[in-house]
Amino acid sequence: MASMIKTAASAHRLARTIASDILLYNKEKIAEGIKDDTLFDILADEIAEGHKLYDARVDPSIRDKHNLLERALVDVLIKSSAHLPTDIW
Repeated sequence: MASMIKTAASAHRLARTIASDILLYNKEKIAEGIKDDTLFDILADEIAEGHKLYDARVDPSIRDKHNLLERALVDVLIKSSAHLPTDIW
């Protein structure tokens, strides 16, 4: 079993890796979610799975103090999709 992550920098890297994996394997869903403004609804299962992994690997003292996974999800999923057509921006 992997050891618990105890630094914010390592937790940040894991969060971005999780978000990047969601992006990599769900490009069509992401495009649909951006277009219809349902991104977080359409990816609810994938995000829940990411949270489960993140929570299992990151020490609660880091997890409870920072919103690293949520920030990574916005940075990776939304910012990288800025080129997609949508009425939300």
